[in-house]
Amino acid sequence: MMKLLVRIRSFVPHAAMSAVLGIGLVACGPSQRDAAVVPVEIDRTTSCELDGMLLADYPGPKAQIHYVGQDKPSFFCDTIELFHTLLAGEQVKAVKAVYVQDMGHTDWEHPSGHWIDAKTATYVLGSKRTGSMGPTIASFAQEADAKKFATEYGGKVLHFADIKPDMVDLSGGAMHDSKM
Repeated sequence: MMKLLVRIRSFVPHAAMSAVLGIGLVACGPSQRDAAVVPVEIDRTTSCELDGMLLADYPGPKAQIHYVGQDKPSFFCDTIELFHTLLAGEQVKAVKAVYVQDMGHTDWEHPSGHWIDAKTATYVLGSKRTGSMGPTIASFAQEADAKKFATEYGGKVLHFADIKPDMVDLSGGAMHDSKM
């Protein structure tokens, strides 16, 4: 950076040099992507990004994505919708943070709060428990809770990176949703 500033200084008058340095310092600071992001709690009016369903009306884990450049998160009434969105080839928005609910600490039928980082969560795919869109992927902060859930309700314990696009296929639209 210093070599660049020396070269710029030889071409830029002294008064303008302060402006160039100020811009350079701003560019070197933390990016919007690095800013701390906290999960937003849902309320009775929070709707799903994909289908407009009201999240509070349905059971199972919910999710939210915080995108760079957006003030409000995009909410999902189901973790399958979340992963479908994240893993879609056309996903081009920069993501700041992704949260899911810890189903080891919130009520399945009326989930509230207990948001955890989706990338560090442990998941159960293929259980007998259903979410707002029918089959769902249960999310947990602790792997022990996920294993206990899988023992009781069936399913396979996975980590974030283990979930692939073919596991979250939403083809069939309303046919996928058993509750609409």
